[in-house]
Amino acid sequence: MLTRRTSLIACLAPLFGLGARNALAAKEAAPATTQSAVFAGGCFWGVQAVFQHVHGVVKATSGYAGGDAKDAHYETVSTGRTGHAESVKVDYDPARISYAQLLKIFMSVAHDPTQLDRQGPDHGPQYRSAIFHANDEQRRIAQAYIEQLQAAHVFARPVVTRLAPLKGFYEAEAYHQDYLHKHPGDLYIVVNDLPKLEQLKKLFPTLYREERS
Repeated sequence: MLTRRTSLIACLAPLFGLGARNALAAKEAAPATTQSAVFAGGCFWGVQAVFQHVHGVVKATSGYAGGDAKDAHYETVSTGRTGHAESVKVDYDPARISYAQLLKIFMSVAHDPTQLDRQGPDHGPQYRSAIFHANDEQRRIAQAYIEQLQAAHVFARPVVTRLAPLKGFYEAEAYHQDYLHKHPGDLYIVVNDLPKLEQLKKLFPTLYREERS
């Protein structure tokens, strides 16, 4: 998978100008403005942790997207019948990292975009791969990104990531926030999520940061 992910980085850089911004070129100061991206890639614990260690990310929050506010509770979402997916809202400084770079990290490190309605040991539509776009620009970039992945045959299986308009994001319960950093010895975290941080460090050394946002 490392070889495929490395190929993914190389083949997509020209399309989005992904090498144009160096996150280390800007000072780690409070941004004048922030933008948000919402990604669903299986259990939100590991996805949140990945983005917390990315330069330019101001905050990453675990939550739910795709369903109604009244159903945005872990026990209800876990039934798989609410339309929600476990998701992460990434607030970022566009002067230090681009939406396209966040997409690249999401697709190559944070999860496996070829797994349909599951991710690793977790099964059900609440663990689906999805990008919730906030506007037409995000939709256009994400759609072009997926088409490029498919055309380049980066993965052995088709990309099944779904695009959907963001109708609402609902923050998850407090005990789900910062779960990896609070429970680094949890067997689920050790097996499924800590390796993602190692991949982030290897594949994106200039974007990785030790301290979390």
